[in-house]
Amino acid sequence: MTRTVAVVGGGYGGSLVAKALDLAGDVVLIDPREAFVNAAGSLRALTQPDWAANIFFPFDTLLERGRVIRDRATSVDPAGVTLASGDRVEADYLVLATGSGYPFPAKPKPSATTIAQALDDLRESHKELSGAGRVLILGSGPVGLELAGEIKEVWPDKDVTIVSKAESLLPGFLPEVRAELHRQLGELGITVLLGATLTAPPPTEAGRAGRFTATTDAGNEISADIWFQAFGVRITSDYLTDGELTPLTARATVPVTDRLTVQGYDHVYALGDIADLPDPKMASYAQVQAQVVAENLRAQLAGERPKAVHTPTPHQRILLPLGPRRGVGQLPVPGGVAPATTETVSQRKGADLFTARFGERFSRG
Repeated sequence: MTRTVAVVGGGYGGSLVAKALDLAGDVVLIDPREAFVNAAGSLRALTQPDWAANIFFPFDTLLERGRVIRDRATSVDPAGVTLASGDRVEADYLVLATGSGYPFPAKPKPSATTIAQALDDLRESHKELSGAGRVLILGSGPVGLELAGEIKEVWPDKDVTIVSKAESLLPGFLPEVRAELHRQLGELGITVLLGATLTAPPPTEAGRAGRFTATTDAGNEISADIWFQAFGVRITSDYLTDGELTPLTARATVPVTDRLTVQGYDHVYALGDIADLPDPKMASYAQVQAQVVAENLRAQLAGERPKAVHTPTPHQRILLPLGPRRGVGQLPVPGGVAPATTETVSQRKGADLFTARFGERFSRG
């Protein structure tokens, strides 16, 4: 008898699990969107709208045997998933992979569940940005840095300023990686104000053109024509707040075992941003976790004991492009990590932002 595996969320980790188990069980992928969105390319999609379609991969090309339900989970219990439509999916195994939300344009707006809607939002924001001479970015994490680099790639003469309350860029990464990042930002003419906050929020909506002057707590005045928010991750676990499955942690994440099962269950898994793990909330880590989940579920579907465990990495890795030709990174090497060359960052991520990789995943061939 074929067992049902319900995967809630079709992001980086969920789509990988669904694909890996497509021929092993009755896979049901639940996601309100029409397509997987390669969020790594969202910022380039903003600055280069003719390229933007490359970040969308329709779910109807992902599975051969399984099915995709375009709906939103409103509750999960040990026996299945209740949907916003009122329908229910009963399942023998459950995988929670709903990830996190982030302000547009790093991720599509929640209302943009179709490719057409998401592209319209990007084109509209691109039009607003293209006419702005001075850009303010609030937040100096990877999103803010990559956005600044993508803007400078298309409009090298735009004035770009990053303001952040953080005291340093990429804390926790190698000093030489951080030094190289500062060098490249200087070469691009990007101004970075660290340890600074605005005395009041910008008076305009994020992503909308409108001239204004903001003041930092140190008294610096910044004039800009548009601004973007590059902070504010929100874990997508609201459908679990009813407690039908498990209590959430204080960070709104799900407690898991080393096999990535939800604590208290051997048939329910959680991975990616929603899982209470020390791993960074980044796509590459979610995909590593997805491989563990897929291996364990494949064993269970075959009537075997699951043995794969996830060991959080002690060293952070990152590939941070500043446009297709620049960027910094650090990657694992025996005994630790080492800086990645600009050429490596470009070849492995910056040039196409993983579009070729996901083209392979979303192909039935």
